[in-house]
Parts: sequence; C-alpha cells; structure tokens
Amino acid sequence: MLLAKSNYIRKLIFESKEPELARIDLSGIPGGPEIFVKAAKFCYGVNFEITVQNVAALRCAAEYLQMTDTYCDNNLAGRTEDFFAQVALSSLSGAIIVLKSCEDLLPLAEDVKIVQRCVDAISLKACNEANFPSRTPPNWWTEELSILDIEFIGRILSGMRKRAAKALTLASALITYTERNLRDLVRDHSGRCTKSSISDDSGMYARERELLQSIVSLLPSEKATLPINFLCCLLRTAIFVKASNSCKNELEKRISVILEHVTVDDLLVMSFTYNGEKLYDLDSIRSIISGFMEKEKNMAVFSGGDFEETCSAAMHRVAKTVDSYLGEIATYPELTISKFNGIATLVRKGARKVDDDLYRAIDIYLKAHPNLDEMEREKVCSVMDPLKLSYEARLHASQNKRLPVQIVLHTLYYDQLKLRSGADDQPDAAATRSQLQSDVSLVSENEALRSELTKMKLYISDMQKDKGSSAKSISAAAATTSGPRKHTFFSSMSKTLGKLNPFKHGSKDTSHIDDNIAVDITKPRRRRFSVS
Repeated sequence: MLLAKSNYIRKLIFESKEPELARIDLSGIPGGPEIFVKAAKFCYGVNFEITVQNVAALRCAAEYLQMTDTYCDNNLAGRTEDFFAQVALSSLSGAIIVLKSCEDLLPLAEDVKIVQRCVDAISLKACNEANFPSRTPPNWWTEELSILDIEFIGRILSGMRKRAAKALTLASALITYTERNLRDLVRDHSGRCTKSSISDDSGMYARERELLQSIVSLLPSEKATLPINFLCCLLRTAIFVKASNSCKNELEKRISVILEHVTVDDLLVMSFTYNGEKLYDLDSIRSIISGFMEKEKNMAVFSGGDFEETCSAAMHRVAKTVDSYLGEIATYPELTISKFNGIATLVRKGARKVDDDLYRAIDIYLKAHPNLDEMEREKVCSVMDPLKLSYEARLHASQNKRLPVQIVLHTLYYDQLKLRSGADDQPDAAATRSQLQSDVSLVSENEALRSELTKMKLYISDMQKDKGSSAKSISAAAATTSGPRKHTFFSSMSKTLGKLNPFKHGSKDTSHIDDNIAVDITKPRRRRFSVS
C-alpha cells in the first residue's frame, strides 16, 4: 500500500542494492514520526483528522514522499490541498495557525507555496478587519498576529501596505507584537516593566537584540504614527541590549522629529536602568536634542528667518522640558559637570524666555554635589543668564549660599539698576552685562587684595609674637647665668670718648652757640640739578 501511494518509497526499494532490504531511512520526513503515521494511515485507508495545525506538515510530507496525483489519483497531496484552500485559508485565525506551523517546515513549505498563500490571505483579511471589525476589541487580529515569527510579520505588513493599509494600522500591529514578544523589556507605553525578571547582563539578550533590530526596521516611516513613550521604551531597550548603532540612530531620529511632544517622564525612561538606580551615558539624549535643534535650524533657513533671533513655540516647549529634565537627574552622582553643561548648552539661550527652570536644576545640582569648589560652581552656573531670572528667582539667588559670588552680584546689581532707573522694563542687556563684567573684575581684585592684607597681618602678628617671646627668653637667660656686668678697659674707654663727642646731641643741637652771634637760619637755596 505504501508503494502504491508513495513514489519516494518505491524508488528507495527498487533502487536499493541490498539483496534483502529490511529497513529504509525516512528520518528526513517533515513533521517527524507523527506525520508519517498519518501518511501511512492514509495509504492503508485508515481514517484520521486533518486540522489547521497539521495540514501544512501533511502537505509537506506528501511532497517529500511524492504522494501526489501524478502517481496515484486522490492522493494525500490533493486531500491536503483541498482542506488548505477550503478550510484553513477561509479564516484569519486558521491562516495564522497554518503559517505558524510552517516555521518548522522551511524551506519545503516555501517550495509548495504554503507560506506565500498564507501571507496573502492574512494580509487581505487583516486589512478587512482593520477597516470593518467583525468582533471586539477591534484590534483582536493584532494579538493573533503576535504569535508569528518576525520574518512572517514583515511580509504580512508589506502585503498590507500594498493593499493601502493605513500607517496607524501597521503601527498598531507592531506595538502589540513588540509588547508580547519583548514582554520583560517593553511592558507597556509608560515604560513600566517587570524589574525582577530582568538581569543586568545584557549579553543574555542576544535573541531580543535581533528581534528588536528587526522590529525597528519595520516601523512605518510616516510621522506621528507611533506613540512617543513607545519609541522611548524601544530606545531604552536598544541601549540595554546593546543594539546596533543603526538601530539606535533610527530611534533617536524618530524621537527628535517630535521632541516638542516628549514629556520629562519620557526622557527619564531613556535615561535610567530598569531598576531606576543608575544613569545611562546620556549620549542618546544629547543626540535627540541635537537632532531637534538641527531640524529647527533647517526649517528657519527654509522659511527665510534667522535661527539665532527667532524661536518657534516648539523650541520654547523643548527648552522647558530639557530644563525640567536636568532638575530630575541633577541629584545622581554619575552626572558630571561636563554632562550637565553639555545637555544644557544644546538648547540655545534664546529659546528660554526665563531661566527659572534652569536655575532650579543648577541649585539642585549644587546641593547634591556639596564638594565643588568655587571654580567648579562657576562652571556649573555658566550655562545660566542671571539677567533672565524672574524677580522671585533673583530674590532666592541673592540669598543662596551655594551660588558663587559672581552670580549673586549679578542678581543684586540687576535689581539695583531697576531701582535706580525707576522703571519696570528691563535695562539694556548689553550695557548691563559690560558694566557687570567691570564690577565683577573690581570685586575680584578687592577680594584678592583683602585676602593678601589678611595674610600679611597674620604674618606680622606671628613675627611679633615670636620676637617678643625670644627677647624675653634671652634676657631671662642672661639674668640668671651672669651676675653684675664687670667694666672692662675697652668699655671704659668707649664711654669716655662718648662723653667727649661734640655731636652727641645731633647736628641740630645749638646749646654751645652764643646768643649774640647772628646766625642765618633761612632755608638753604634749592638747587636744580640738570644735564643740559
């Protein structure tokens, strides 16, 4: 019966050179022993059930065993083809299950056109379901698709795109697929995930890395088709699993295009590890902000405006978001001054109407890093313009002991200018800054001189103390060691000559001059010495 239905088995037996053939090798049959048993039952006329789960394997086995109508009418290949066309492809769920079973039957399933026919049927029925849902929830079909291999998903989405499916429809299918197949890394759009199931060893996620890179390559190119927080979750996952640079660059580019809609929480999702205890290197954040600024610059040039003088509403929103973001990450010890300033300076100063949010971030950073010296604190504050602080912020800054002296002087001087002018409008910024620079330099010089004078006073005081103590010790020692001093010959002679000295009272002593003698006491004539 096997020889009558299977040309492959017939050839094995007839072409065998063994005189007594007792065993043939059928280990390569698609579907394994279970499918061979069903094929054998078919040959012997034993009833068995063909289902959507085994129809693909039976069709591939029929092809492998050459059980086609060419060798016998109503053979296994014809029976499976009828079921495949009339039952399996008639529903979306049936076609998906058949395609799923083909993952273990490649490449034979491709050769007999099962895969392509399933892809075409699924693409058509998915488009119909997206436009005219037949059940609730309307996107039930995206859950059905999520069991398939990513390669099949790509082919199905390509077929749907050819059938004019909307970009939002394709995005919905990819979002559901990502959330189901990267469950531990991308739980939902808010970035929440099961922290306990995630290991810190990114090398364990080789399969997830390949899957993520494939998903990113399938994202629709249309703008605003994917939720922002979903893209941020993808980027954090890409950073964690060490995805390729092209994958990360693609995600950074997509986020930078719509950065004005990104919230602080979205930026924080990309910045921290899954346990929330450590910062990433923040290179992706800088690339995203730089990409947005470059886009704004190109738009300004295209519209004929001046990028340095005009700021769009989107840029104002981004500046506020970035400043608030800096305030959130300022407390972490991994954030160095260069990284803090690097992010702050990416937003040009004209984009900030006021610097209050940036001042808040600076104050938090200085409070969280109390060991910074004066120069380092000045470097942190260099990204802020004190003249753009509100009155409340200037009042706080003038009393803030964490700020360097230069910033405090700026705020105080600005308020004094307003009081002097008696006007509520802001003084000329250029003149104010130049005056402030000169005042600050004078204050710095005065501080340096005051410091030097203080050091000199302390030095002289110490010298005097040392001199007094040494003089006392010497006199005390002389008094104790030697008695009354004896007069020597030389000391007596010196004393006698001193009494005979006519100039002992100085050159101005006139006690020896007679009062009757006239003396010219006028001032001597001043002479001018010159060389002619």
